[in-house]
Formats: sequence, structure tokens, C-alpha cells
Amino acid sequence: MKFKAGMRLEGLEILEGRFMAAVERVGGSGMKQNNSGGWQLYLTRDHVMFLHNLLGGGGDGVQCVAQFSISLLFHDYHISSRNADRIAFSVEPSLLHRALRSSLSILIHSSSSSSSPFLQMKLVKKLPAGSSRPAPFLSFETKGQRSAVIQDVPISRPLSAADVSDLHSALLSAQELPETLVQVPDLQQLQGLVDRLRHVGDVLSVSITRYGDLHLKLSSSSLVTLGFEFRGLRILGVQASPLPNETSLSPQARMELAIQRGEAMSVQVSMKHLLKSIQCHLAKPDCTFFGIAPQGACLMVIFQFFIPGTRQTDKSISLHCRIPVLDSGSN
Repeated sequence: MKFKAGMRLEGLEILEGRFMAAVERVGGSGMKQNNSGGWQLYLTRDHVMFLHNLLGGGGDGVQCVAQFSISLLFHDYHISSRNADRIAFSVEPSLLHRALRSSLSILIHSSSSSSSPFLQMKLVKKLPAGSSRPAPFLSFETKGQRSAVIQDVPISRPLSAADVSDLHSALLSAQELPETLVQVPDLQQLQGLVDRLRHVGDVLSVSITRYGDLHLKLSSSSLVTLGFEFRGLRILGVQASPLPNETSLSPQARMELAIQRGEAMSVQVSMKHLLKSIQCHLAKPDCTFFGIAPQGACLMVIFQFFIPGTRQTDKSISLHCRIPVLDSGSN
């Protein structure tokens, strides 16, 4: 298998300045040598993807998918493998971030020069110090006006054809959308709210209606119950209209009636998992949506990006998280 690509400065700025910080916060540190859990970098003919917890161990933690089109990140891209030109491997986010940060610094300081600075990425095998066996690396060769640097980021052994097939199947499953999505009004405000709630309890009930209502409720072991309601949020997907005579009811009563009519779903999730997911605000999304998968399989947090200067969705970037449920609630 072979991979070599020349990265665009704009693509490097997107990865280093926005997404790598979110990747580190969501997935933590540590590279899984057995390629189960953790972060995998998945390369195909059309996309580059960062995948968290999709292959093995996904049931006990947050799954995350960040996908980028080739043209967004690279001006030159070559990949070949016996597995339909698909390559995947585990990588330590902090080491990758460090290499990208260093490369960006060199290119920015060389941008005003008459020479053409460049960054090339490729898969290589090298003999580590003190070892008698070559190991795989993702190598970054950066040339600027006054300096040239080669950085080798250690990676796991590339996934086998069977594992890549399993990873691709898990990716397809992870991209299935809920029937109803509601737009969260302010992601950073929500993060502050959830961050305060985590000191009260560990489990959060999340309820979503087809009317655009989002309910967050937390019950602690000390019998303290806190709840927050967002009403009339923007809706994508299946919608419905609430009955006029229910407007005077309490939020809990309205939600119970909506669930009984099949116009709402409710799940319980870990506060820790939700906090990890909304760390993706570091990627600076333009919109964020919550939705509950069919049969209450998971809570999905979907981040939407616009083409700069417009309100049109940028289809070259996608990012979403799937939060496992502790209880499917009343669906």
C-alpha cells in the first residue's frame, strides 16, 4: 500500500487550527496498537476521516466521525492499496497535532517568500532507534524559506482488509440520521450549563419532540431534580404540531403526552459522554443539532459548517458524535 499527498495551506489551517483540538478533547490520548477503540485515520480515494471508537469498544464510549473531502485538504493526492484503495491505522492525536502545528509555523513564516513552501505527507517504514524491526510512520516533510523539517509520527500497523471492511460497515451505520433533529441555540452556553450540572449528577435525561422542544433533566442521588427546556427550536426532518390545549401544561406533562403519541423520544446518557461530545465546539461549527436514533439506540450530536461568507452547508466537511444510551427511556 502507498500514500503520498501534498497538503494545501488552507487545509492545514483547518486541521491544526480547529479540528485537532476537538479530536484531542473527545478521544483523549493513547494509541491502540490492536486498532480497537481510540482514533483511526481512514484514507480513501475521496475522503480523509478521523474515526473514534467505531472499531471495537464503540459500545462503551462516544463514537465520533470527522470527514473531509480530498480537495479541501490536498492539492496533490495519491493512494493505492489492494483493498479498493482504502487505508486505515491508529494514531495518537497529540503527536499528529504537534506535527501539524510545527508544519504550519514553518509554512506561515515562509508564505511571503518568492520560493514555494510545501508540506508533503506519506506513509513510510523506518527502523526506530534500538529496534531491529522497521515500524510504520506517517511522515511530514515541510520545506520553508529557511528551514526543512521531516517529522515522523508513529502509527499502528495498518488495518487488515477484514478490519477495514468492518470499519467501513461501522462508518455506514454511524452515519444513519435520526428522524428528527433540533438545533441547539448556543453550543458554548449549553456546554457551560452541562458543565455545571455534572457536579450534581452523572446521568442526564434528554428528550426531543417533533415540535422543536428539547428537555434536559438531571436527578441526583440526593433527590434533587434539575431540568431545562428549550422550545420552538429549528427542526430538520419529521415535524408535528403540538395540541393548542397543552400549552398551559408543565414541561414534564407536555413531554409525557408527546411520548405517548409517538411524537417525542427520551433517552438517558452519561454526563461525561455528553461533555466530551460538545467539546467539538472547538472546531467552530456554525450550527449544532441533537437527535435520538430510532429505537433510542443513541443520542446524536451533529455539527454543521457553512461555506465561508454564506449560509450554505459546506459539504466538504462533516462532523458528528454518537453518544451511547444508559437507558432507552420512554420511546
